[in-house]
Amino acid sequence: MKLCRFQPLEFEWNAVIGVVPPVRPEPRFGVVEGEAVRQIAGDLFGMWYPLNTSWPLAQVKLLPPVTPSKIVCVGRSYREHAAELGNPVPTEPLIFLKPPSAVIGPEEPIVMPVISQRVDHEGELAVVMGKRCAKLAEGEPAARYILGYTCLNDVTARDLQKKDVQFTRGKGFDTFCPMGPVIETELDLPATTVETFVNGQRRQHGCVADLLFSVDAIIGWISRVMTLEPGDVIATGTPPGVGPLAAGDVVEVSISGIGTLRNPVVKED
Repeated sequence: MKLCRFQPLEFEWNAVIGVVPPVRPEPRFGVVEGEAVRQIAGDLFGMWYPLNTSWPLAQVKLLPPVTPSKIVCVGRSYREHAAELGNPVPTEPLIFLKPPSAVIGPEEPIVMPVISQRVDHEGELAVVMGKRCAKLAEGEPAARYILGYTCLNDVTARDLQKKDVQFTRGKGFDTFCPMGPVIETELDLPATTVETFVNGQRRQHGCVADLLFSVDAIIGWISRVMTLEPGDVIATGTPPGVGPLAAGDVVEVSISGIGTLRNPVVKED
């Protein structure tokens, strides 16, 4: 099942037509059914039910699928990616945070900051938490805490990351966490592939089966450090092939079974 967060494209007007400006509808949650989105009511992280209201996908704007309290990322989780940047392979998950202010949705522009001379794409499988999760025992399955999976681009100012040594500034700029387009609630993880395309050319390719640490192990490790809340996002790491972006590029993160997250790239004014 594919869940999404969306806005209908048409404006809603005040009852007194023409007296006040149009107001964009509030974000809604829905289920993607073929080429349409059916609105749902209730709690996305609890009990919900479908309504009779639906829109063609072409008539809605897909938003970031959740508004996380935090985005926890895993670094160097593919052996080949660690090697391409000249880093040792970690013996335990290497975690860092991206701020919620970095989140954007499909088709929103990634803004390259003027203080960086190299901004890279990093396509990743992301886990969306569905339940509060804390202090899992080592080896304990995490599936019951997961709502589903989505695409994420861990955009990185590579030169600033290297200069600062720690990751906060290089990973934390506004627009540096594109996410979406949907949350897939059922995914065959060992068979899932992650690819990144820039202007239609494939830059990255990896299999989730090749992660150094399983999704269960990653969630358990993080849960023993910090409590994960419903809607929090875990970026599981990027496969090899990371590379620079330029203004005018279009970057797409495609994950089998989920879909494609597409974002244009622009320079900061």
